Amino acid sequence: MPKVLEFKLPDLGEGLTEAEIVRWLVAVGDVVAVDQPVVEVETAKAMVEVPCPYGGVVTARFGEEGTELPVGAPLLTVAVGPVQEEDAVEEAESSAYSEDSGNVLVGYGTAAATTRRRSRVRPMTPAAVPVAPPAPVEAAGPVPVISPLVRRLAREHGLDLRELRGSGPEGLILRADVETAMRTPAPAPAPVAPAGPAPALAGERIALKGIRGAVADKLSRSRTEIPDATCWVDADATELMAARAAMNAAGGPKASVLALLARICTAALARFPELNSTVDMAAREIVRLPEVHLGFAAQTERGLVVPVVRDAHTRNVDSLGAELARLTEAARTGTLTPAQLTGGTFTLNNYGVFGVDGSTPIINHPEAAMLGVGRIIPKPWVYEGELAVRQVVQLSLTFDHRVCDGGTAGGFLRYVADCVEHPAVLLRTL
Repeated sequence: MPKVLEFKLPDLGEGLTEAEIVRWLVAVGDVVAVDQPVVEVETAKAMVEVPCPYGGVVTARFGEEGTELPVGAPLLTVAVGPVQEEDAVEEAESSAYSEDSGNVLVGYGTAAATTRRRSRVRPMTPAAVPVAPPAPVEAAGPVPVISPLVRRLAREHGLDLRELRGSGPEGLILRADVETAMRTPAPAPAPVAPAGPAPALAGERIALKGIRGAVADKLSRSRTEIPDATCWVDADATELMAARAAMNAAGGPKASVLALLARICTAALARFPELNSTVDMAAREIVRLPEVHLGFAAQTERGLVVPVVRDAHTRNVDSLGAELARLTEAARTGTLTPAQLTGGTFTLNNYGVFGVDGSTPIINHPEAAMLGVGRIIPKPWVYEGELAVRQVVQLSLTFDHRVCDGGTAGGFLRYVADCVEHPAVLLRTL
């Protein structure tokens, strides 16, 4: 006889205790394999897919899309056969001891043991599904879609796949169908008779939860706890841009401006380690950190995120550029893991991409400083005693005044500006 096993929301790591259901990837009656993603959830750190450690038939789902669940709450139930039951229980019990087991922390993937388990799963047919437990959220049936990319594209543009007519075989919804729906204007809403005066302060209310809520909490804490100050300087970036052009003309990976600025940051932090620190007020100590884990601000459709380049102080420009590009793409697609969004020791904020010259950013708590970089544009500049048009950038440093005084902060910023104006200065640290 098949047995129904309950799969609960697993430990998400990084101190996270709850998650919001964004999208179910399976419906009641679907056959699932071991480690198949079954639901997409959003935590305060990232949006990730949760794999199920059991193989069988989904008999119930718990929680509608938009519902927040605590770690350990039931997600769904799966009916497994006798062989499946033995494998599933063994899989779940061994997950705490094996890095390669199917039941892993969200966002960290699976490895070798996944392949071994898949070969032993015997999917059941929906006809063998027992009666579901009470109070599940029933599904209207799976929507035939060609790929997860199509689902994501529809979700990002507010389209309901159930309302689309697929042009593929047997009604399969293709990417072209979604793109056609995106170009089709929505019908105008029917007029509604006025229902009397609106209440005072009526307006759109946006819940502060998920990443938006986490950012709000961190910024509020930073403003409350950190006595910050900001200094800034204009720098002539003409030679830096020329050096970048020469590097890219020589072949190999293209060097981005952000990668060059990241390398300048690590060199400056080696000279001024006070700014790569945090404050432990309970112990009344400043903790200087030996490694530089460089965060960089990335704006996405879901809000501001700060991915972290681990051990940035050990990387050259090519390595920094590759990691920055990889994390930027993950941020854009919403696939950053919690581990990739935590543990930073210093943040680089390139707000120049928004077309602005300057800013006084809020420190990314519990770090001690953030370097801001404005746009690089042609401006009048006195160069070698004469007025000339040069590529100028404004640099700003917001710092925790508890970890250093203005002299140290000014020295750090001046060194960064010197490297921007004379890239050869970096040769001393290569």
